[in-house]
Amino acid sequence: MHEKLERIKKQLHAESFKLTPQREATLRVLLENEEAHLSAEEIFMLVKQKAPDIGLATVYRTLDLLSELKIIEKLNFGDGVARYEFRSDDHPHHHHHLICLKCNRLFEIEDLLDSLEAKVEREHNFKIVDHRVSFLGYCADCLQEDSTLGD
Repeated sequence: MHEKLERIKKQLHAESFKLTPQREATLRVLLENEEAHLSAEEIFMLVKQKAPDIGLATVYRTLDLLSELKIIEKLNFGDGVARYEFRSDDHPHHHHHLICLKCNRLFEIEDLLDSLEAKVEREHNFKIVDHRVSFLGYCADCLQEDSTLGD
């Protein structure tokens, strides 16, 4: 976590921004919960435990800045709640999401579209810079609880 925080600090400085205590607290929460796809409100509640004086607007501004600098990505899964995750250092779209329509849990799966993306670029003379794929359905736990979901 320390290495990633230092890398982000350098990136902020390169763009003439400082790693303020509020930004650092927000980043630490994101790093500690990397797989969780937290909403801004969830991030705020966790940051508040580390920095009790922080306001929700500060967290939103920090998330906007980190998104603008492409450090994190703002995701929308169609439920009206924006969630955040770190962008991959080596590939901007490194995984896809499975979204359970019953319990709203998110699962990550590996990127399955690299060859399709290359084919689309070639056949349509189109440079793809990103893609987003979400599969909607029901997780194993929800299917086990409610056998009618599989119909």
